Amino acid sequence: MKPMKPNRRRLMLGVFLLLILSQTPVFSGSRKEQSPAPTEAPQQAPVTILVAAAASLENAYVQELIPLFQKNYPQITVKGIYDSSGRLQTQIEQGLEADVFMSAATRQMDALVAKNFILATSVKPLLQNKLVLIKPVGTTTPVTGFQNITEAKIIALGDPATTPAGQYAQEVFTNLGTWEEVAAKVSLGSNVTEVLNWVGEGSAEVGIVYATDAAATPKVEILQELPEGLLATKVIYPVGMLGASQHPEEAQLFINFLASPEALGIFKAFGFSPNQ
Repeated sequence: MKPMKPNRRRLMLGVFLLLILSQTPVFSGSRKEQSPAPTEAPQQAPVTILVAAAASLENAYVQELIPLFQKNYPQITVKGIYDSSGRLQTQIEQGLEADVFMSAATRQMDALVAKNFILATSVKPLLQNKLVLIKPVGTTTPVTGFQNITEAKIIALGDPATTPAGQYAQEVFTNLGTWEEVAAKVSLGSNVTEVLNWVGEGSAEVGIVYATDAAATPKVEILQELPEGLLATKVIYPVGMLGASQHPEEAQLFINFLASPEALGIFKAFGFSPNQ
């Protein structure tokens, strides 16, 4: 047998070394490093929703409810607009791009449902409130209750054209047969917050607001809570979602949160009662 030539021996040796090196950890590790990294779950994009709520809800929303909701759902920012329910109804009908509406009466909610601004299936009659007669703290007045309110010189009420509190008050005094006499002494506020401020500052001798409003300031005291039988219906606060909402999932989350035991407990602390 002829000896192998040097060039051929070197070629065979190179092939042999290549086969050995291809099985070493260096090559194996290199292949692992080149494998794609595991993908992370995509983060939810931030969303902002607008809530249009009755003025009497502002303290509970701003101080407790919205901060708690945003803590639970940090990807959702909630902005609020607060006014009389009637004025908010008008703004929604004129194109306010809100996602959620919470009214101080069923009248405004029902009207928006009838006009297809609010999804009927989303409406929850969530809370109850009560009307109270108030006066500035530390002052004297011959008025002792709803029955003799006409003895006051200036009476502050929400405007019945736009505010549920004013509409309720008009119904009460119509039932008592004193509405015309009351109307002659009335200063009409655009919402209950304005009425509350007038009485607290002493601009009005007495006024009618919700129990939750009266509890929010030390500047007024309650003369009387509305007696039973003077209103045909309870003071109900419904909440619902706008059909044109651009963020229906987030809006529904907020409505569900408001109906949760935790949120209802916060409402109760502010003087509301769950509607049962």
